[in-house]
Amino acid sequence: MGFLKNKSEVITYTIDKSIQNNLYISVQNGEVVVSAPWYFSRNQIQEVVEEKKKWIMTKIKAYEGKTNKNNNENSKTIPIWGEEFVVDICFQNRKKLNIIMRENHMKIALPNKYKKVSKDELMKVLVEKIYKVLAKQMMEQTMEKTRILLGFAPENYEVEYMENTLGKCTQDKTIVINPELMKYRPEIIEYVVLHEFCHLTYKTHTKGFYEMIKKFEPHYEEYGKKISGWQY
Repeated sequence: MGFLKNKSEVITYTIDKSIQNNLYISVQNGEVVVSAPWYFSRNQIQEVVEEKKKWIMTKIKAYEGKTNKNNNENSKTIPIWGEEFVVDICFQNRKKLNIIMRENHMKIALPNKYKKVSKDELMKVLVEKIYKVLAKQMMEQTMEKTRILLGFAPENYEVEYMENTLGKCTQDKTIVINPELMKYRPEIIEYVVLHEFCHLTYKTHTKGFYEMIKKFEPHYEEYGKKISGWQY
């Protein structure tokens, strides 16, 4: 292994000695390999690398630019529970998708057949699916927690996308939650669920309605400001 320093630029390279009489420099996948005759000294190799420095750096930067572009196309940062998560997609020889979640990073492996689908469209569908899965998982425990807190429950609850609405209570006493609610912190999610529970008793936003909410969630006004612009 050798390296060439030039101000802020550092070129690391691997030396491959052979019986050939010529020296070759190649840049593959961002790695520099110098194939040199066995009798070449390290100083001689260093001199040649110095001469080809500009060409080498051009190749390395072109590879890095291509890699960053591909990463950006297959990555998206989305809010989950009030934090930023990076979602990466890759394609593998598999039949079903696989999701691996570690800390604030989510890697989604898709079957190769989805390579033909537009990246933007694919990411949109995946993000919607992520929110819906998380909402279904979280609503089960949040609904039970709120039922115990208030002492009553809706006839049913559903998770579905709605335009401009995070939550609603229907005429048949079904609470509907928009999966996009999963973008917000857990305490805000619980507040919206509490809000809809209170609509089981008060159909409109009366004084009694807000007194009921305040009894169980004193910070409701603060949480309401975080989701202003949404109906619920």
